[in-house]
Amino acid sequence: MKKNLFTALISGFIMLILVACGDSSESDTGTTDESNGNADGLETNIVTIATGGASGPYNIIGTTLADNYSSIFDVNSRTQTTGASAENLNLLADQKVEMAFVMSDALSQALNGEASFSEPLEGISQVANLYPNVVQIVARVDAGIETLEDLKGKRIAVGDQGSGVELNARALLNGNDITYDDVQVDYLGYAEAADGLNAGRIDAAFLTSGLPNASVLELSETLDINIVKVLPEQVDAIVEEHPYFVSLDIPSGTYDNDDAIPTAAVPNALVVRSDLSDDDVYKLTKEFFENLDTLANSHQAASDISIDHAQDGLIAPLHPGAEKYFDEQ
Repeated sequence: MKKNLFTALISGFIMLILVACGDSSESDTGTTDESNGNADGLETNIVTIATGGASGPYNIIGTTLADNYSSIFDVNSRTQTTGASAENLNLLADQKVEMAFVMSDALSQALNGEASFSEPLEGISQVANLYPNVVQIVARVDAGIETLEDLKGKRIAVGDQGSGVELNARALLNGNDITYDDVQVDYLGYAEAADGLNAGRIDAAFLTSGLPNASVLELSETLDINIVKVLPEQVDAIVEEHPYFVSLDIPSGTYDNDDAIPTAAVPNALVVRSDLSDDDVYKLTKEFFENLDTLANSHQAASDISIDHAQDGLIAPLHPGAEKYFDEQ
């Protein structure tokens, strides 16, 4: 009898210990997961970054950024190759991507419901002002195109329809008394435009991007090309209506050019969905700016990104998460 009672007491005691250990283990696991999530991870499990054409700086820099996000935050981060700015903004407003690289002119038009945007887009916040997107009008030497006026009557590529490239091509042409009726327009992205120039199907192409553009570099090795000058007074002609345009020189040696080439530029912007949490955007912003060297190693254009100028000329409202990061600096 005593033996049975003793055995029962021992069994009960062991059960209590096991239950207590189980509760403790379960509680600790929950606390640890929550702590790790707040300290290192993101609330969202996906960070899709809308970029542009496969050979453009948006896609090259964005791919490096997505790799960083995947590694640091253990999330599914990847790029989405697109027709660039206008498509990216629509994807963002439709909540199909979390982040996007866009040109400031397209962002302004999207927020105001202008040009290719039938109504104002909502749910878009800005993270930062980035590097300048440089208008590079590339022409075959045998086409005899030296100036904007020489484009009249020629067959030119103006970027994907509705893209940031196409929007600023149209603005520059219209502001200097050249309409699409005066030229033969092809809606081609970077790679397709380069192929068209090489094959002689087009005479010139707008390849607006950071410097240098990979497609222009490749073209310069296989074809005699020149970069069409856009003079400061031609930029001034459109600034009142399009205040985000600035004059800028393509430095000598960028494309084996002996002299600097005057042209126009539009700042790029990094934008996110407004409904992303402040904590997530803070972490995404911090990771972006603390790894600028890595981004610059992937493409030279990123070397022109600076935290000192990240809040200059913002077009969209600054996301509170990004603002928190900048306030700490």
